[in-house]
Amino acid sequence: MCRSAAYARTTDALITLAAASLPWSTSAPAIFMVLWLFAVIPTIDWEQFVLDLATPACALALALVALALVGMVWSEASWAERLPGIKPLGKFLALPFLLAYFQRSQRGRWVFAAFLISCTLMMILSWIVLALPQLKLAHTASAGVPVKNYLDQSQEFALCAFALALPALTALRARQWAAAAFYLALILLFVANMLYVVSARTALVYMPVLLILFASLHLSRQATRALFAGVALVSLVIWTTSPYLRQRIADVTVEYHAQDISGIASTAQRLIYWQKSLKFIAEAPILGHGTGSIKYLFKRDAAGQTGLQAEVVNNPHNQTLNVAIQWGLIGVFLLYAMWIGHVRLFAGRDLVAWIGLVVVVQNITSSLLNSHLTDFHEGWIYVIGVGVAGGIALRNRRPEKMLTGLAATEPSCIRVKDHTVSDKASPVILPRTPIITRGPWV
Repeated sequence: MCRSAAYARTTDALITLAAASLPWSTSAPAIFMVLWLFAVIPTIDWEQFVLDLATPACALALALVALALVGMVWSEASWAERLPGIKPLGKFLALPFLLAYFQRSQRGRWVFAAFLISCTLMMILSWIVLALPQLKLAHTASAGVPVKNYLDQSQEFALCAFALALPALTALRARQWAAAAFYLALILLFVANMLYVVSARTALVYMPVLLILFASLHLSRQATRALFAGVALVSLVIWTTSPYLRQRIADVTVEYHAQDISGIASTAQRLIYWQKSLKFIAEAPILGHGTGSIKYLFKRDAAGQTGLQAEVVNNPHNQTLNVAIQWGLIGVFLLYAMWIGHVRLFAGRDLVAWIGLVVVVQNITSSLLNSHLTDFHEGWIYVIGVGVAGGIALRNRRPEKMLTGLAATEPSCIRVKDHTVSDKASPVILPRTPIITRGPWV
């Protein structure tokens, strides 16, 4: 029915708005996601949905949420701390719905395009507010950060830069010089902003990992050698021309020797958090101390201490430690199994698989120095990115005869219970990328 097609477009628009608002707000994405869920639930084919819950991509994420719920039983924290302990993992309840919906919707690229456009506008504004701080949209602690913080901004910009790497390569191979120049210009602007304006040092950890991943999947050996030779040369130029980057690296030594939080102390703080976390894990290695127990344990350990040792936090700045403190080795097993399952979900060589893989690998790597899976911003990037890209990847794996049958019965739409989703893909900034084959050069 026409009403159903309009309903589907509205539903697609809601998730697109959620992705577009992520760089700018915390409340707006949550509102749009709730509205999207209310719109999607009536369209779900529950029989198929239940079957999909058994797939690793869904089951392992939900198992982690279930462990958090059960973990309240043995938690050593008060109930006022246990209940908020579930919230960081609650976003994973949306993942099965995203995977199910985008196996049917043909507008998943709307979501990626909206996020890219939104981050591009943020990047342009970042350069502007670096010169004109009075134009900031909110009070932020860092120059060149219009809203929120430099950690979130770095995660967004790096994700966009690496997601664009495959379209740029595809355009170069097809000799589409204008498109290639456009993508490369965007990549350079995102990376330059991170290296000259403001960046999280975590980005310096996951960017080389993503670069190696890209080269191993999409470049020949000869092209890989040329790429890394170019990167080495550019890195030397950047090091000599970016006082900001040199200062950020030099600060590590200063932070390492910090004794309190009167100055910059990020490195020393992390080391102390990790030392204490390992001690807490050793006390309850199998099941952990229970949901919401991190702050309680740090508060208990801070009694009688001074300086950095007296800090009370609810985030050890490492995702593995975050999970292990609360749910022990069982939680760590589920966490890594989920990550592996999501990596395996994106085994293809097309653009959607590459975007999904970048989202997962970036999160895994950045979670070495942060609890990015359970942070609001980075966590929602992960859930939306994996949900949309994963749904498309699963649809692409469906047997050809199933797709043929759908096309035969519904020539202009794909039916989802009482509603329909148009199968006409709308033009977006990201191209449909064919499977990449290695050539003699790239």
